[in-house]
Amino acid sequence: MDDRGVKVSALIVATFSSFLTPFMGASINIALPAIQKELHVDAVMMSWVATAYLLATAISLVPFGRLGDIYGRKKIFLWGMYLFTAASLLSAFSVSVPMLIFFRIFQGIGSAMIFTNRMAILTSVFPASERGSVLGINVAAVYAGLTCGPFFGGILTQHLSWRSLFLVPIPLCLFVIFLIIRKLKQEWKEAEGETFDLKGSFIYGFTLVALIYGISRLPSALSIVMVLAGVAGLILFIKWEMSIPYPVFKISLFQTNRVFSFSCLAALIHYSATFAVTFMMSLYLQYIKALTPQMAGIVLMSQPVMMAVFSPIAGKISDRIEPRIIASSGMALMAIGLVILIGIGQDTSISYIVACLLMLGFGYALFSSPNMNAIMGSVERKYYGIAAGSVATMRLLGQMFSMGIVTLILALFIGRVEISPEHYPVFIKCVKTSFIVFTVLCCGGIVLSMARGKLRQEA
Repeated sequence: MDDRGVKVSALIVATFSSFLTPFMGASINIALPAIQKELHVDAVMMSWVATAYLLATAISLVPFGRLGDIYGRKKIFLWGMYLFTAASLLSAFSVSVPMLIFFRIFQGIGSAMIFTNRMAILTSVFPASERGSVLGINVAAVYAGLTCGPFFGGILTQHLSWRSLFLVPIPLCLFVIFLIIRKLKQEWKEAEGETFDLKGSFIYGFTLVALIYGISRLPSALSIVMVLAGVAGLILFIKWEMSIPYPVFKISLFQTNRVFSFSCLAALIHYSATFAVTFMMSLYLQYIKALTPQMAGIVLMSQPVMMAVFSPIAGKISDRIEPRIIASSGMALMAIGLVILIGIGQDTSISYIVACLLMLGFGYALFSSPNMNAIMGSVERKYYGIAAGSVATMRLLGQMFSMGIVTLILALFIGRVEISPEHYPVFIKCVKTSFIVFTVLCCGGIVLSMARGKLRQEA
């Protein structure tokens, strides 16, 4: 296959797989009230249906990015598709929340194998002059999944069952697997021959589990112990990674590469401040506004539609204009949208909510693909897997911190009870408090985004 054929095949495979994982995540958010009703779980336990998937993905991203660099990005990507497909099928037949969470963990591992190597393959195939446009298309596919997730998730949940959400993507999974096997013949493994850091991977996984589980259990005594253990694990991980020749995570990228480190930190704050907005708004629309899952999905579509439309444009512009300018503008728009959302209450109109979500979606689009372009464009080819794993880890850590924030707020305000009409006033306070915290985070993200420096020094 010629160079153009490889590019087209890689882009098609990456685009379809980019649609799958966010579709699953977004559709499950819509289905959470239905899952709660059928399986009888409290609000905190319900949040773990989403958090377990994110935690498993975050733990796996960097190790599988490194494994892709060493043994082949296409190979790890393909096995990730196998695992994601099998876990989706098994999740559909879960009879309890612990069983569902168990299969969601494996779904998250498969998602990590897909994401980190998908981005590395794209960056390997396309030159720097085309990278922004391609990454913009890829990000647009992610947002297309986020757009379709609430809409079709609402329809499927209302007319069939939440279980159908795990079955519907399977044909697309099989199609992607077919494309990889038949059309993507080339392999990419620039770090072939280097050793894999197994010990560092275990320390990394323990650190994330301790931190996220500890945050979710606040303010109990156990949570303090877990958070402290997580901090100790982080210190140990950094020391270990700096002492070996082939680390699973190249800490020096953060020490010596200002664009890379600040762009990753900006991504961390960005997702911490925005991810749980959909989670809270899904519950708000169905509990407080009494919308059906289908109608709630239609309302929530407004944000990812803006992302899908404007992400390719923002990515293309970032090939010519410094990414930090575009990304920082997007972060500022999101901060404004969050401030406006703080004012929602029981009588807030749907049009007001849609307007806020549209602003958030536009800001999100301006931030994401330029920020990704800055990260992938700031490292050498042999670190593409690590870089893709790093930004994906920042994304997942941010999403988990975002869910950790709302889980903590729900635990403090409502406790471990099912959300019912007598708790609605307190739930609205939870929503407002969450958006206040997210606004503060977003303002910090603007500063970091602007401080990253120039990707292209001649600009």
